[in-house]
Amino acid sequence: MSSRERILGRVRRALADVPDDARPYEEAVARTYLREHGQRSVAQTVDLLAENLADYRAVVHRTDEEELPLLIMRLLARCGPQYVLVPPGLPPAWMSAADPTRVHDRAVSTPHELDRVESVVTGCAVAVAETGTIVLDGSPDQGRRRITLVPDHHICVVRVPDQVVSSVPEALERLDPERPLTWISGPSATSDIELDRVEGVHGPRTLEVVLLSGS
Repeated sequence: MSSRERILGRVRRALADVPDDARPYEEAVARTYLREHGQRSVAQTVDLLAENLADYRAVVHRTDEEELPLLIMRLLARCGPQYVLVPPGLPPAWMSAADPTRVHDRAVSTPHELDRVESVVTGCAVAVAETGTIVLDGSPDQGRRRITLVPDHHICVVRVPDQVVSSVPEALERLDPERPLTWISGPSATSDIELDRVEGVHGPRTLEVVLLSGS
């Protein structure tokens, strides 16, 4: 008998006296928790998102459609990348002022090729104010999951207020669970047993979030 069979056998024995519940999952699981904590205006919700993003050591910027290309140009110039990854559906205007050579998100790209790219610019699916989290779902303006995990510098554009919600339950209502969801709360970081924080272990060392108004 394999380890898997032994574990499944224990689970079956533990559930032997539990009555069957044929109700759909949505009915069987109580949804009585709060959908959001407190009452906030749209502007307050966006401010809370910015505050929590910064608390997670993300760098937050605010701009509008007209100034966005110049802002992205300045952020890339400050980082100094030779190459920048661009998802296929990223609005062309966003990168219209940027200088680095653009590398397109391709299925055939190898990890070694991606490792040579210093920065990536993407959109997002939704941003959660209460947790300071941005969520990517692999849409054309975000690209494959790996392009936001390998480069060391990630610029993520969030359309406000359209893509900002207060809470995780509100975010889940907007997301498709069958898509490859990536939940990001600040730059990649981990701590060892002595609580020494190390950034950039399994993702970007620098996360810059641009809150784009007027969309």
